[in-house]
Amino acid sequence: QVQLVESGGGLVQAGGSLRLSCAASGRTFSSYAMGWFRQAPGKDREFLAVVNRSAGRTYYAVSAKGRFTISRDNARNTVYLQMTSLKPEDTAIYYCAADSKRALPTTTYTYEYWGQGTQVTVSS
Repeated sequence: QVQLVESGGGLVQAGGSLRLSCAASGRTFSSYAMGWFRQAPGKDREFLAVVNRSAGRTYYAVSAKGRFTISRDNARNTVYLQMTSLKPEDTAIYYCAADSKRALPTTTYTYEYWGQGTQVTVSS
C-alpha cells in the first residue's frame, strides 16, 4: 500500500512557475514508476510526465515537454514536477500516481495508487 500526498499548488500569474511535490508513504517508493497527471473541469485526466524507479529515465507528454520537469528523490520518498512558463490553460487539478509494473507508464489505468490532487490556477 502506498499513500500519496501532493502539495505546492496555488494561484500563479501567466508566465510564472510552480513546483509541485508528491510525498509517498511506505518503504517501497523506489519500486514504483511515478507519474504526474492533470484534470481540468469537464476534461479527461491527462498524462504529463513519468520518471522510472531509479530516476534515470523520464518521458513527457507534448503539452509538458520543454516547460515541465519531473524528478524524484528516493531518499525522501518524493517526486516533483517543476512547471515554468505557465499558461491559463494549465489550470487544473494535478495528481501524482504510482505504478509498480511498468517502467514509463503513460495511461491512467496502469497506475495503482493516486494522490488526492492539488489545484493549480493560472491567471491571465
